[in-house]
Amino acid sequence: MQNVVAVIGPTASGKTALSVELAKRFSGEIISADSMQIYKTMDIATAKPTEDEKQGVPHHLMDFLDPSEDFSVARFCELAKIAITDIIARDRLPIVTGGTGLYVDALLGDMQFEETEIDPVLRTTITAEVQEKGIDKTLDYIRTFDPASAERLSIGRNPKRLIRCIEVYLSTGMTQTQLNEKQKGSGSPYHAIKLGLTARDREFLYERINRRVDLMMENGLLEEARRFYDRQSGDTACAAIGYKELLPYLSGELDLDICVANLKRATRRYAKRQMTWFKRDESIRWFNIDEMSFDDILNEAAEMIQTAFY
Repeated sequence: MQNVVAVIGPTASGKTALSVELAKRFSGEIISADSMQIYKTMDIATAKPTEDEKQGVPHHLMDFLDPSEDFSVARFCELAKIAITDIIARDRLPIVTGGTGLYVDALLGDMQFEETEIDPVLRTTITAEVQEKGIDKTLDYIRTFDPASAERLSIGRNPKRLIRCIEVYLSTGMTQTQLNEKQKGSGSPYHAIKLGLTARDREFLYERINRRVDLMMENGLLEEARRFYDRQSGDTACAAIGYKELLPYLSGELDLDICVANLKRATRRYAKRQMTWFKRDESIRWFNIDEMSFDDILNEAAEMIQTAFY
């Protein structure tokens, strides 16, 4: 089995800093498991690490796709597996880092993906209905035939994935949950250590999120959002938190302070959904960033890796 470290948790919990320090200790390279950091130019909104923050550690699956292109979990797994194999072949340690739980679970759980035929007419019809009903009513509809998928999709609230869930059911008669069960791999090829960062006091994490948003605004998030909407972008990129919350200001509908407050609230809600997702995995070793110093977390995590892999 291939040794892999995963550093996961909600936004603003310190995943980048921990993964970089672990990479420096163990000759590691980082594979981003963030569904938005894959896109070029979307730097501030996605909290993409700067070159200084990377500290010379190689990062994979980051900043390589145009925002007009859509991306899927199947494509992520395909590329991540190639990156892991390459990193290990060079006698280095792959460290999967990010907050997109679906990406992490699909990769480390070795999910197998089957292509189902796409009916353009059906997809257009479903898309129009989802746009008309909105996210909440669409989730209510999905609960009538696939409550498990409705719960899972309520975390990311990605319209594209809601559309796909309905499309699979209407075109195959099989729910997304049944399809996922069918696609589960026979066993993961990875020996994975999963390190999770969180805070026992949720308000501690929320305050970190608020400060991060303020810093993003100081670093030019508004102009980045303006440039984003000046060009055509794909459905996946448009789901990024950080742009759509500022659009009402850019279009003259709301004051900037209201939009920033909405962005902070949306980011806090996203962090809560991330934790709901990750807490299902009992194999994660959690570290509370409000109870342990960074150095203590780093040293304990490094000891776990050393004991398991070396």
